[in-house]
Amino acid sequence: MTERTKRSIRAGLRWTSLRLRLVVVFALVALTAAVSASGIAYWLNREAVLTRTQGTALDDFRRQMQDTAAALPARPLEEDLQRAAGQMASGGPGYDVLLVDERERGRPMVGFSDLDTFTLEDVPDPLRKQVARKQPLTSNNEHEYHLFWQRTSIAGTPYLVAGTRIIGGGPTGYMLKSLDQERQDLNSLAWSLGIATTLALIGSALLAQAAATTVLRPVQRLGDAARKLGEGKLDTRLTVSGTDELADLSRTFNRTASSLEKKVADMSAREESSRRFVADMSHELRTPLTAITAVAEVLEDEADSLDPMIAPAVHLVVSETRRLNDLVENLMEVTRFDAGTARLVLDDVDVADQVTACIDARAWLDAVDLDAERGMMVRLDPRRLDVILANLIGNALKHGGSPVNVKVRTEGEELVIEVRDHGPGIPEEVLPHVFDRFYKASASRPRSEGSGLGLSIAVENAHIHGGDITAANSPEGGAVFVLRLPRDASKLTGGGGVEDPNGREDGEGSRGGDRDGDGEAS
Repeated sequence: MTERTKRSIRAGLRWTSLRLRLVVVFALVALTAAVSASGIAYWLNREAVLTRTQGTALDDFRRQMQDTAAALPARPLEEDLQRAAGQMASGGPGYDVLLVDERERGRPMVGFSDLDTFTLEDVPDPLRKQVARKQPLTSNNEHEYHLFWQRTSIAGTPYLVAGTRIIGGGPTGYMLKSLDQERQDLNSLAWSLGIATTLALIGSALLAQAAATTVLRPVQRLGDAARKLGEGKLDTRLTVSGTDELADLSRTFNRTASSLEKKVADMSAREESSRRFVADMSHELRTPLTAITAVAEVLEDEADSLDPMIAPAVHLVVSETRRLNDLVENLMEVTRFDAGTARLVLDDVDVADQVTACIDARAWLDAVDLDAERGMMVRLDPRRLDVILANLIGNALKHGGSPVNVKVRTEGEELVIEVRDHGPGIPEEVLPHVFDRFYKASASRPRSEGSGLGLSIAVENAHIHGGDITAANSPEGGAVFVLRLPRDASKLTGGGGVEDPNGREDGEGSRGGDRDGDGEAS
């Protein structure tokens, strides 16, 4: 089974799946319709069967009472009642008969067609009372006694019980008609309707599945194409056939994908051209800058012997030359990250020694409080770690002032270095942009001593290790930068470092960072 098939099955089983919802809706509609139709059909057939059986039995019983029971003597004997009941039962459509006459009050005389099947105790008391009650004669009622009936159950079997009395004096007659055959017929009908409902439900589910497959297959193809497009496969296109709405949607997708592919290609070409331009420009500037820097250093050495009016200009030229040199080096560094050519050169590093060396090389020992245990070994790129530390600590000294606290600890498989200053902190509106390139916290102060790239280079060096840097304000005051790096970055390079293809490490030219991207204090 292919992965695509498995994905389709899993998608179809989710409740949010359009296929499943379509099948369920079809099934519910079919079930509702089938149950309603079956219920109505069962009810109509039940009423028809019972009404027909009941009407036939009651009409025959009424006729038998008029023809047979009414012909008995005024004071019939028990044998007369017995013979009349048997005659009525044998001539009727399958029911038993009881004939009751009272010679003395409280001493009834009963004639029965089958004593084992039908006795006086089987007649419900409400029915006996209703049959014995004399009805008042009115214009709408010409008879004192009527025929009454009731459906009852005896030993789990349904029966029809009816009774009436001979007008003008005579015995009272009761009949008992079994409805068991009708119940069996209705049960067979119910089973048939249930099977029909089940078949209708199964058929509707199959129909819904077929409809879903027909309708949703183009949607699924469109979803797969959109997924591929989102994964960066911009040459993805759909095969269009037909003139329906889905075909129009597929054509729109193809036009959109083509337009997106062209725009991305144009943007990539422009980005590559821009990256090449910056790299080439930075590279071309290095040679003249090297010569200018050498001359500037000579002028700086001779500044004390120059005219006092010229010395400030010399110092300004030297300072700006160094700043321009840093900017060029940082631009080349950023270009490497953008081009994806920056590589790690891993080594086993004692973090405490590395941080101490970084601080000592920049003469920051008196301004930095270090809290780090010696012997804490990690496997990282030492020169890139030095770049990160130089930018974070230099940024804290420049914008927060001393003392700067540097704490080193480990959390599981992570190395955590926290750099905190005691300055005014970082404005809330600046925090989201503190690692942006050339970001200026104040547009009125565009001038800065830094290149505006220090913190962005630091965070890129953290990312290439598989780590990150976060910035926040401490509740006690001041800004806090937290560097998190894996203790062993060899997994990123397959177990060993890879030399930078440009032939230099990124510790060069990044001596300090800018909190807000332009060197201005926040």
